[in-house]
Amino acid sequence: MFSLNNVMPETASSMFSAYASFATFMMVFRSMAKDFIPDPLRTYISSSLSYLFSPLSGLFSFYLTLAFYEYSDMSRNQVYDAAAVYLEKKIGPATQRLRVSKTPRKKSMGVANDRDEEVIDTFENIKLKWRLVTETKTGNNNRLRYFELSFRKKHKERVMGSYLPHVLAQATAMKQEEKVLKIYTRHILSWEDVVEDGNTEWGSINLEHPATFETMALEPDLKRTIVEDLERFVSRREFYKKVGKAWKRGYLLYGPPGTGKSSLIAAMANFLKFDVFDLELASIRSDSHLKRVLLSTTNRSILVIEDIDCCKIQSIGCMMQVTLSGLLNFIDGLWSSCGDERIIVFTTNRKEKLDPALLRPGRMDLHIHLSYCTTSGFRILASNYLGIHDDNRPRLCGEVEGLIKSTEVTPAEVAEELMKSDDADVALQGLVNFIIKKHIETERDMKKLKTKKKRRRRRRIRNLFNFHLW
Repeated sequence: MFSLNNVMPETASSMFSAYASFATFMMVFRSMAKDFIPDPLRTYISSSLSYLFSPLSGLFSFYLTLAFYEYSDMSRNQVYDAAAVYLEKKIGPATQRLRVSKTPRKKSMGVANDRDEEVIDTFENIKLKWRLVTETKTGNNNRLRYFELSFRKKHKERVMGSYLPHVLAQATAMKQEEKVLKIYTRHILSWEDVVEDGNTEWGSINLEHPATFETMALEPDLKRTIVEDLERFVSRREFYKKVGKAWKRGYLLYGPPGTGKSSLIAAMANFLKFDVFDLELASIRSDSHLKRVLLSTTNRSILVIEDIDCCKIQSIGCMMQVTLSGLLNFIDGLWSSCGDERIIVFTTNRKEKLDPALLRPGRMDLHIHLSYCTTSGFRILASNYLGIHDDNRPRLCGEVEGLIKSTEVTPAEVAEELMKSDDADVALQGLVNFIIKKHIETERDMKKLKTKKKRRRRRRIRNLFNFHLW
């Protein structure tokens, strides 16, 4: 009776024997070729034989290597990012080269494996070898980065089904526990930040802005509205999926300069633990360039476009600038679904200058007016800068609050005056003098403006009268 078990060992033995004979033949062939065959012909024959027998090399290899590139199409590869975090905790005694860094606000140094350094990991008795590879593209300075993961082929299913999900989960937990917020800008800080084909041009530094909602000089009702809106947004993943909307939210911060728009963005980032991407539309060449840049931002992030009223957004016919149509398509069109849990914040000093198409819900969902300092805002600032509370309020606090009600003064101006002295009475007296001076200047400017308007009106009437006489 025919038995497969009797055939398999003989077949395997024959294959090994054939491979060994081939290897011996190649060694003898190379030795003879050096003496009798010209170099061009020898190169041609060698390459042809290698191509012919290369399948045998793969057949007898017991290892498999997976490559995780930093970018997949135009988006960041989540496995690459997870591996970068996960491997920071896998530095072993055999490591020979490390990258060391420290920021001013960090207590300890950050240590990570450098490129081409191998890291050995073990999972469920499976030995795995990681390596970070950096390649420079020929002809330019762009760099391509990817992780290689090597292991025995027989473990492929367990690595794909169990190990890689384990790496993703561990990296997520580690990032949440020790997350250092980043602020990204399109100014390239080093060649390490440049990636193949210009998929991204973001460079980053740590976001160390100390603003929080507790320290913001906002009206209590407005502060509560913003916090509740943010909490509701991040908790509604399934809701957005159910109603068929992209999981994103747009905010418009508007008001005079110095009213805390940038500080509010920092407070939102610190509250949500979201990175910030600061985008200047003036640096974007076209709508397609805008899409590529925006797709390179990460989930759980805040995209900031400041002074949107000053940005040069061209008409649809211009192909070398960002168009309003292109911007709206990414904010609220088909491209808006490329990414989850993202917040887009626009700022402006003049809301009335914006195109109405930008202002509607779905693009700028919540409009937040940041106005001049109020009495409640002053009390927060006095507590932050001078430690003044309800039980130790100096007499001058009441005078300041009375002046604030009748004079337009920004929170930034109030904070600057309070910083000028550690003595509460001295600082408050300086603030009183500043507000009184500003009130006088404002009254004088208003009188000048009224006088100009009267003169302009008289001039128009006189011109109209002269026209009729003529």
